Amino acid sequence: MKRTITAVATAGALTVPLLVGFAGPASATPGGVPAHASCVQAGIGFLRDHNLLQAAAQKQIDYSTLGPQGANLIVPQLPAGSFLSLGQVVKLHTTHPEYFPNWC
Repeated sequence: MKRTITAVATAGALTVPLLVGFAGPASATPGGVPAHASCVQAGIGFLRDHNLLQAAAQKQIDYSTLGPQGANLIVPQLPAGSFLSLGQVVKLHTTHPEYFPNWC
């Protein structure tokens, strides 16, 4: 239990700077929240709701298994062995939210 809490806290701590780093005034919504931030938050929520957040934070998810030839949870079919960091997934949410139609 303690490891799970630590992993989730670590993932949250890593996500906040990434959200701030990707924020830009040109992409801000009227409420002041970057347009892509809601997709990133939804993606983190998706990982959490599907018990994948800890594994994502520890770079233990092979995202190729989530593509069309696997669980069909992401649009692109990534090559086998695509163990992306949580930061890479967050960046993909900001640059290509269309890859995650079920997440955002």
